[in-house]
Amino acid sequence: MSTPLTDVATLRAELAGTAPPVLLDVRWALATHADRDGYRAGHLPSAGFVDLDRDLADPPGPEGRHPLPDPERFAGVLRRLGVGSRTPVVCYDAGPGTAAARAWWLLRFHGHPDVRVLDGGLAAWQAAGGPVESGDGGSGEPGDFTPVPGRALVLTADEVPEFVAGGGLLLDARDTDRFLGRTEPVDPVAGHIPGAVSAPTLNNVDERGRFLVESALRSRFEDLGAREGRQVAVYCGSGVTAAHQVLALEAAGVAAALYPGSWSHWITDSAREVATGP
Repeated sequence: MSTPLTDVATLRAELAGTAPPVLLDVRWALATHADRDGYRAGHLPSAGFVDLDRDLADPPGPEGRHPLPDPERFAGVLRRLGVGSRTPVVCYDAGPGTAAARAWWLLRFHGHPDVRVLDGGLAAWQAAGGPVESGDGGSGEPGDFTPVPGRALVLTADEVPEFVAGGGLLLDARDTDRFLGRTEPVDPVAGHIPGAVSAPTLNNVDERGRFLVESALRSRFEDLGAREGRQVAVYCGSGVTAAHQVLALEAAGVAAALYPGSWSHWITDSAREVATGP
């Protein structure tokens, strides 16, 4: 299993080479949404901007707050930014990778063979003295990326009960208070899927917003119950930060499925059980 991450030094060398990767800026936050203004103020040279809400999801609805995007519409956005079927791609955001991982996972799901996340994102790039440029960027040459959906592990709502009952490890990537049902700032119902284990996404990174080293990630997920031979799946609020967890698991050598609709989809059916507390 190849690493889903790259670092600043490696990326700088690749950008100076004969086959540089396409860069995707995916700055976004739950409270403020896509940060196009921040992108225009300063981004990695040649990076194109991707709006998570518009480009990496269909409109909110019965499938949740961030349903998987229409494959052709998704691919069209990436083609305009220069992504080819075999062009290396590096995604980044402001730092911790929670938004960049959504782009990473979607590209993997749609069959792209070479996509990584810049560990530490823009913050790490600038801390290392990497140059930035302002205005709108992106590749001048369109790519030929053709989506082939279904190339990454997925768990559906209908599969969740059997998955948990059969001993699968279902990780909830939201913060602890949301898991416990103490607060719910976004969705109309608080709590978690019965049988899930709390595993906040931001525990995958250090105080600089960079992923823990492989051994530390492996230890973290082993402590949560990930062991050899046990199936693992992840959900969050709407399938965004869960992708970060899937990425961290892959970096630790664990293959994991993602429940794309996540909590925002689970609660659309009142027949599905909801748990609160530990």
